Amino acid sequence: MSRIIYMGTPDFAVPALERIYSAGHEVVLVVTQPDKSKGRGKKILKTPVKESAEKFGLDIFQPENVNSSESLEVLTSYNVDFIIVTAYGQILKKEILEIPKYECLNIHASLLPKYRGAAPINWVILKGEKKTGITIMKIEEGLDSGPMYLKKEMELDEQIIAGELHDRLMVMGGDMIVEVIEGILDNKLVAEEQDHESSTYASMLKKGMSMIDWNDFGLNIHNKVRGLDPWPGSVMLYKDKKVKIFNTEYIVDNHNIFPGTIVSVDSISIKVAVVDGFLLIKEIQLPGKRRMDIRSFLAGNEIEIGYELRGE
Repeated sequence: MSRIIYMGTPDFAVPALERIYSAGHEVVLVVTQPDKSKGRGKKILKTPVKESAEKFGLDIFQPENVNSSESLEVLTSYNVDFIIVTAYGQILKKEILEIPKYECLNIHASLLPKYRGAAPINWVILKGEKKTGITIMKIEEGLDSGPMYLKKEMELDEQIIAGELHDRLMVMGGDMIVEVIEGILDNKLVAEEQDHESSTYASMLKKGMSMIDWNDFGLNIHNKVRGLDPWPGSVMLYKDKKVKIFNTEYIVDNHNIFPGTIVSVDSISIKVAVVDGFLLIKEIQLPGKRRMDIRSFLAGNEIEIGYELRGE
């Protein structure tokens, strides 16, 4: 079994840590981002990876700057075979990449070289892709550009949202990283260079992406709603209120109705005209309120038929 430093921070990075540990590898150190305070009471929140590491009694290191000389000294002292990185949150400099005996590996949530960058899970949905997956790659100094040890695909349907895809891929990545570690140790895996000319970039999400453009095709709007669910969410401007919408369907149909017009409302959905048909909205969230289905929403609120939604 191998000696491993594991670097990760959010929920996505937890299954891989737990699979590596349960497979019998020696996780000598877990590196995660510093704890943060939240809310009026400034309650200190541990990262999900820290909570998992504490459950197993693992040593934890939370440097502000993992590339500092002090951090480098700590990491070097463990004499490890692998460093495994999953959504850690800091870019590693060359000196850290050279620490392990074998490899510094990353679990990336796309089929590289497509969707390098911070938000591949969201962008594959935003772009209407039919498949995605996980790539286990060697970390180099470039952005997600290192040679690939293993890729596995999964099909995408037209209803899956980013939150659901996140949960499925994080489990897949956990299984795959153990397969790669053991494949390298047994000399059964050889890394394959990426086709850099085919690379695409998945930029970080921003709240400014949320506003719906009703002068767009129904499929594009539907993909946006799915790709930004749960964060930052998709927003329609209804009577000067920024209302989030979720759980949509689209209908392709010829009509002469102004895009953004609320055509009908029933207990299942709000029907809104778009360029090439209609969008059916099945869940809604007012500012400061909880997300709810349309039946629940209409119990205390009204939606005006004929109202023309617009962007900012």
